[in-house]
Amino acid sequence: MLFQMVSLVLDVVAGLIAGTCLLRFWMQRQRISFHQPLGRFVFAVTDWLLLPLRRVIPPWSSWDVSSLVGAFLIKLVQYTLLWLVAGGRGAWGLLPLVTVVGLAQLVVSALSALVLVLALLSWVNPGSPMYGLTARLCDPFLKPFQRVVPLIGGVDLSPIALLLVLQLAGMALAQLQMGWMY
Repeated sequence: MLFQMVSLVLDVVAGLIAGTCLLRFWMQRQRISFHQPLGRFVFAVTDWLLLPLRRVIPPWSSWDVSSLVGAFLIKLVQYTLLWLVAGGRGAWGLLPLVTVVGLAQLVVSALSALVLVLALLSWVNPGSPMYGLTARLCDPFLKPFQRVVPLIGGVDLSPIALLLVLQLAGMALAQLQMGWMY
């Protein structure tokens, strides 16, 4: 019971911080302005970690490597604390691999949430600034599906196809992680 409670709290806190680091990475990669409410939130959540990391880790080309390293470190701390709470059972050396898979799971979950928000906004309020921001974040992932999945009655079903692939990827990652942890 204690392990489950600690796991939940760590998952929420680490997911928020690491997910925001990944969002900062992707927003910079997509050249999305941070001069809007979401951008200010991203800075507020991640500056304490990423500004010191940027002094040590330079960007690589146009890739903000410090955001990726920050997300990895947060998830590594999460899984290390869970490992300690569980009594140190399992191989200590697998923690970096479990962390990479956990980070991939976070990417899958976050992208799934973004696609759902995009789909809802496209029906409810496609003219809103949030729709434009969400579309720019999702477009690189949706474009390949839009080339394959035809419009049916003027409705774009590519988000459903992407969500299906993301769910399958999430299931595979969860199975992989469970195999390493037990």
